[in-house]
Amino acid sequence: MKVADYVNQGLKNLVDDEPGGYESSGKCTQGCHSVTVFLKKQGDKIVDCKFKATKRCKKLLAVTDYMCELVKKNGQVPKPDEILSNFGEEKEKDKMENRVSIALTALESALA
Repeated sequence: MKVADYVNQGLKNLVDDEPGGYESSGKCTQGCHSVTVFLKKQGDKIVDCKFKATKRCKKLLAVTDYMCELVKKNGQVPKPDEILSNFGEEKEKDKMENRVSIALTALESALA
């Protein structure tokens, strides 16, 4: 899938402000890119994941949204390849890997 196609389908987990009822959050900023991930848990299991991000990079928005979908589905931190595999049609692999790294760092920070 291409990032543009994913974004055009609608981002399910993007929020403009910190949502209520989420126990933890974590942030990662790198250059002009910034992501904050919000988690809701039941016991040790993650049951919901939302994020707030700078909106200038569609790659960052897409990979973070998809990461949240994987977290909600599996209740755990996805591997970078799990996220990247959804965007196999993207040509700029190095940028995609960087954006996944930013998203995962924010997620890990929320879990810490």
